[in-house]
Amino acid sequence: MKLEIATLPQLLRKHAHANPNRLSQRHKQRGIWREYSFADVQRNVREIALGMHQAGVKAGETIAIIGENEPQHYWAEYAAHALGCKVVSMYPDLTSEEVAYLLDDSEAVILFAQDQEQVDKGLDVRNKTLKMRHIVYWDETGMWSYNDPILQTFDGMQRQGREIHQRNGKMYDALVDAGAPDDIAVLSYTSGTTGQPKGVILTHRFLIDNAQRLIDSMDVKPGMEYLSYIAPSWATEQIYGITMGLGLPMVVNFPEGPEQVLSNIRELAVEGMTFAPRQWESMASSVQAHMLDAGPIRRGVYEWGMKIGHTVNVGRLDGKPVGLLDRLLFPIANALVLRPLRDLLGLTRLRCASCGGATMAPDVFRMFHAMGIPLRNIYGSTETGLLTCHQGDRFDLETVGHWMKAHPEAGPPLEWRLSADGELQIRGGSPFLGYYRREGSVESKVVGADSKLSHRAD
Repeated sequence: MKLEIATLPQLLRKHAHANPNRLSQRHKQRGIWREYSFADVQRNVREIALGMHQAGVKAGETIAIIGENEPQHYWAEYAAHALGCKVVSMYPDLTSEEVAYLLDDSEAVILFAQDQEQVDKGLDVRNKTLKMRHIVYWDETGMWSYNDPILQTFDGMQRQGREIHQRNGKMYDALVDAGAPDDIAVLSYTSGTTGQPKGVILTHRFLIDNAQRLIDSMDVKPGMEYLSYIAPSWATEQIYGITMGLGLPMVVNFPEGPEQVLSNIRELAVEGMTFAPRQWESMASSVQAHMLDAGPIRRGVYEWGMKIGHTVNVGRLDGKPVGLLDRLLFPIANALVLRPLRDLLGLTRLRCASCGGATMAPDVFRMFHAMGIPLRNIYGSTETGLLTCHQGDRFDLETVGHWMKAHPEAGPPLEWRLSADGELQIRGGSPFLGYYRREGSVESKVVGADSKLSHRAD
């Protein structure tokens, strides 16, 4: 399927009108899974967007968000996009000084904060940023004694937006209609190689293009259950959960918290998720540690089953012939060892598993494939987007896979070459627009030039 080139709020509105009762998001809160249909998400986004509009937010301004992956994080971003604003999402473990830098550099006018911890950071640094006018928080736990006029609750801003919609039912649609695919959607801060972090300018077209690359390269299907765990401050989650969640669409699941992720995965048995290498390595280590504590018979059965799984699953991946005995023993190994392992990890239905952001040892990939978990590597950068991934039924785990295909309406096809000194140079697709407030810098010119090389491919 081909995604429509549009803004994210336009895609949300399309799904909300066509399938209002279709499940869009699910969040575990205080032990209960709460579900949100596309109509629910659209309503929440509309109310917060109109509430921001009432607060004087204008198109082109920046909205900052800090907190864990929760529905309100997504709603605030979609609402900002509905107003024609750009978003900078921040890691929840940033220090106050780091928050101050990002707020000031991005020229944020509103900070959406998850809870008391994040609100305190905003209050600590408000005198260090010239443009921030409001701090809006959605978790009110512990906030009853705060009465600073800069503060406002998420619910309170939504009430204002709801009143505006009751008076003028066409305002929100007019704001969304004014958006265009080439509007700036996200400032994704990356440290680069020198100096302070820089805001990479990403458009809606960029996000749709990269979501299409994933759809064409991996086994993703509409309605797929996806776990939102990696932070939206990482461009990969902007592409996966925030964009592809609307584009396909998927059911985006938010865990109760970082400490409950593994238990929530077991409850959900999700079909798609992406982790950084350290999370996959931690999961692999937990299995190995568990087996070290097992008795000799149980450990021996585990090692036998994993050996059969490696011979069959990894062997097929490498294109090696699988012997008759191993083929006969595989169903037994799967029943006794491999399926129980997948079930223990909550990965029985996982079919779209990816790893990116850094290198990971091929042996960890092989371990998951031996279990029957189709873990694939993804390679790219914030500036260029996603470039390669393991595709198909056979690939080399010691590589980063084959080249993806750009959205046919997003720009020219992806092409690459190696320079004389071994530098990878890429062009095609929907490029980033430079670094925010550094558009004329040498760094922007160099990366921009690399992404627009002459029409020759190796």
